[in-house]
Amino acid sequence: MSKKMWDGRFQKATDKDVNDFNSSLPFDCRMYSQDIRGSMAHCNMLAKQNIISKEDESAILQGLQDILSDMEAGILPFTNEAEDIHMFIEEELTKRIGDAGKRLHTGRSRNDQVALDIRLYIKDECVEIRSLLLTLHLALIQKAKENLDTVMPGYTHLQRAQPITFAHHLLTYIQMLERDIGRLDDTVKRMDVSPLGSGALAGTTYPLDREYTAALLGFSGGATQSSIDGVSDRDFCIELASALSIFMMHLSRFSEEIILWSSQEFSFVELDDAYSTGSSIMPQKKNPDVAELTRGKTGRVYGSLITLLTVMKGLPLAYNKDMQEDKEAVFDAIDTVKTVLVPFTGMIRTLTVKKDNMKKAASGGFTNATDLADYLVKKGLPFRSAHEVSGKLVHYCLEKGIDLLDVTLPEFITFSPLIEADVYESISLMQCVLERTIVGAPAPSTVKAALDKAEEFK
Repeated sequence: MSKKMWDGRFQKATDKDVNDFNSSLPFDCRMYSQDIRGSMAHCNMLAKQNIISKEDESAILQGLQDILSDMEAGILPFTNEAEDIHMFIEEELTKRIGDAGKRLHTGRSRNDQVALDIRLYIKDECVEIRSLLLTLHLALIQKAKENLDTVMPGYTHLQRAQPITFAHHLLTYIQMLERDIGRLDDTVKRMDVSPLGSGALAGTTYPLDREYTAALLGFSGGATQSSIDGVSDRDFCIELASALSIFMMHLSRFSEEIILWSSQEFSFVELDDAYSTGSSIMPQKKNPDVAELTRGKTGRVYGSLITLLTVMKGLPLAYNKDMQEDKEAVFDAIDTVKTVLVPFTGMIRTLTVKKDNMKKAASGGFTNATDLADYLVKKGLPFRSAHEVSGKLVHYCLEKGIDLLDVTLPEFITFSPLIEADVYESISLMQCVLERTIVGAPAPSTVKAALDKAEEFK
């Protein structure tokens, strides 16, 4: 077993089981490029401040670049002996360049090193997640623009309520996605400060230039102002898990609707064969597995959020080993969201909309009853009275087994003398949709304007 960096204080070697239990290398190894970036910036700063020599700086930078190249090429395997990615890289660097490698850790601790690495890693991952979210956003806009005139029933309580369009329905998820992207951006904004130079918790007596390293590493917010907060803060991990949980909740709601819509009972949409699966025993089955797995994996992301909140809730300042548990949780949340987004976006792009079935469903359930009440209000009847007349007509139709558009004009007049022949046009499904032109309503012109605006969202 290799010698520990902190062995000077100890007289006995770490028990193997404790060593395995303590090691974070199996999961924090994915931050190797961020760790090396941070070390390079730290090295540059140490040389700038004359804390190490230019010769040591050159040797360290070249050694780190060689290690990075070997890792990216897959020719430098991780060993089980190192405690974490930081020690692995430092040991490898010292092995390659000698004493100069031992000078790299001057003025820093693994506490601020890991706080830096996880920030850099999450920032990098948020860029990729944001790009995937925008791809889904665009797919939804395109699908919505194909269905501006596709009438369907809108629902409350899963009961048919009022006629809308499929584009109007999809616009809701587009709005959700824009909020999700906004939350992601906010998370990055608040984490965009560098903890490097915080040391173990109290900074250092070396004349470090923390703002310099922050600038080298691309932190727009500069350096953290409290060294204790720099090493003990994991709000950004929790905030990311929260933002991803809300996003997954949105996808789960959407998945639930897709699952319902693709059933024979609804038959509003058909999923492409490439985004469906079958049954090992029932030849006729076509299962919406992408939507179902998305719905299921939502709980996994929620679990990461609860893990992070629970780990942090009782910790005194500053760093505690419990905080090692932040990585697996946030990594899993990130991985899950990225795994979901690609097939989910493909499922949306290839979705077939059964327009006739949607329109037929909107024709039933008296979704135009509110428009009948509004028609009477425009004729001069108070809304509460108009609501009562429309409700009585619905009851009449239910007894007769007909729809409102099947009621004859003489029958209409028996309920209100204000009703005239123009009632049929006023309560036709498309007219019900067309007349709803205020901002946010389902009229095709209004929805198209909203979709055009959504296309500008970046």
